Amino acid sequence: MNLLNAENLPEGFIWSDSVGLITKSLGAAAGSQKIYVNIDYVPPKAYSTKYHSHSQQEEFFMIISGTGTLRLNGEELPVKQGDFIAKPAGQEIAHTFYNSGKESLVILDVGTNEKEDTCYYPDEDIYLQKSNGERRIFKGKDLDTSWTSEPNCLDRSE
Repeated sequence: MNLLNAENLPEGFIWSDSVGLITKSLGAAAGSQKIYVNIDYVPPKAYSTKYHSHSQQEEFFMIISGTGTLRLNGEELPVKQGDFIAKPAGQEIAHTFYNSGKESLVILDVGTNEKEDTCYYPDEDIYLQKSNGERRIFKGKDLDTSWTSEPNCLDRSE
């Protein structure tokens, strides 16, 4: 166990994208296994994530600084420093943050690390499934609704 500082985090624990979104993976850097702890720095006019929900992962968010908008199940809620929300798993609670302010929106993002989880992205009708160390991505319209797990129900089309 080492005492670390978020301002001097090793490079392998910092992720960024082309618009300037930065995520610092504090929990991973400290060796956390059952939970993740991130600090997300969302630049003005950018989103924290794509709008999505989780089947297994529980999350907690707290606004450290800045202002923005939380999109939560189709509602848009203004957020500011000190605001926080918990998002239980498996309740189809879709969410994302948008920085509508003029400075970085800084978010403490804490959640459970799950080996099995399905994220649903309703704006795109996309599923991202994590299972057995693999990631599968598919469109909702591609779901097979005719298949059954009943052992004595055979596919008679052959």
